[in-house]
Amino acid sequence: QVQLVESGGGSVQAGGSLRLSCAATRDTVSTYHKAWFRRAPGKELEFVAFMSWKGGNIYYADSVKGRFTISRDNARNTLYLQMNGLKPEDTALYYCAAGQIVPSYDKQNEYDYWGQGTQVTVSS
Repeated sequence: QVQLVESGGGSVQAGGSLRLSCAATRDTVSTYHKAWFRRAPGKELEFVAFMSWKGGNIYYADSVKGRFTISRDNARNTLYLQMNGLKPEDTALYYCAAGQIVPSYDKQNEYDYWGQGTQVTVSS
C-alpha cells in the first residue's frame, strides 16, 4: 500500500514562506508524475502545480505562478513545494498526488494516490 505523507504546513503572515514536503512510503511511485492540489474553506479542490517524473514538464496554476516552485527528489521519493510571497487567499489544505499516467495534469481524477493534506494558513 502506497502512502503519501505531507508535512511543512503552518501559519504565516502575508508575504512569508513555507516549504511543503510529500514523502512516499514505497519506491513504486518514484517514477510517477506528481502534483500539488489545494482546497480552500468552502471551495472545490484546485490544481496548484505539476511535475512529470523526470522533471521535464512543470506546470503551475496562474494564481501561484512566479511565487511557488515545485521540485522532487526521486532518490528520496519526496516531492516539494516552495511557497514564497504567500497571500491570505493561499490559505487551504494542501494535498500531494501521484499518478502513473496523467494526460490532464490539472484533473484530480488522473491521480492514483493522495496524501491526507497539510494545512497552510496565511494571515493578513
